[in-house]
Amino acid sequence: MNGSRVRNLIVRGYGVFGGRLANLLSDERPLTIIIAGRSKARTKSFCDALPSEAPLIAEHFDRDGYLDFQIRQLAPDVVVDTSGPFQGYGEAPYRLVEAALGGGINYLDLADSSDFVDAIGRFDVTAKKCHVFLLSGVSSFPGLTAAVVRNLAQGLKQVDAITGGIAPSPYAGVGPNVVRAVAMYAGKPVSLTPNERISFGYGLTEFMRYTICPPGFLPLRNILFSLVDVPDLRILPQQWPGLRSIWMGAGPVPEILHIGLSILASGVRFKLLPSL
Repeated sequence: MNGSRVRNLIVRGYGVFGGRLANLLSDERPLTIIIAGRSKARTKSFCDALPSEAPLIAEHFDRDGYLDFQIRQLAPDVVVDTSGPFQGYGEAPYRLVEAALGGGINYLDLADSSDFVDAIGRFDVTAKKCHVFLLSGVSSFPGLTAAVVRNLAQGLKQVDAITGGIAPSPYAGVGPNVVRAVAMYAGKPVSLTPNERISFGYGLTEFMRYTICPPGFLPLRNILFSLVDVPDLRILPQQWPGLRSIWMGAGPVPEILHIGLSILASGVRFKLLPSL
């Protein structure tokens, strides 16, 4: 800690998710919020426009640069990676994780990549030795979905199948890195391997229709969901080893846009397009 304040470094804190997080934390007076990213102009513009009771600091930060030096200079107590797309972090995807642990700094991210979240457990022993927390996938998939499944599974002796999905509001902001992440796996094989049974689906080309109707509420209109490559497909079978099947989808609207995206993804699946 630096004095009585906790210094939170939000990497790409001016983006859709990073900016929302900064906004939610802005009334926490004990915090110092460091908004950082490759564009110093955007960080400064964001800080100038955000009314905040917590001190805001705009800093340049390049997650592909010399991270140990940058981390030492900013001296955060918590590093939050909201940048992405985590699917495209290259051959050394955990450089920021390693830099944070090397400095004895708490780390969390909003990763939605199944590979990234599944393999980050290799740092668990190091994090415990450093007495810091290391949290990955603190997002809708798998953060919210896993919490819902855990709640629904209370009292059950066995969970055989999990089918889930998220229907985002058409008014919700979607950052360019989310679009890039989806485009990376659209039409590509998605591993569905509960209980060591090898099987694959193809992102955005396999569908399910469902009407969401919580008890006591009016149902939403029938929604088309398509298969997405999210950490739940790897993480949830580890929590429920007897699981026989798992499927996770997203139901963006308007549906005509969803169908158009699925057609393009099918072009990738059948080798008519290299990728989206």
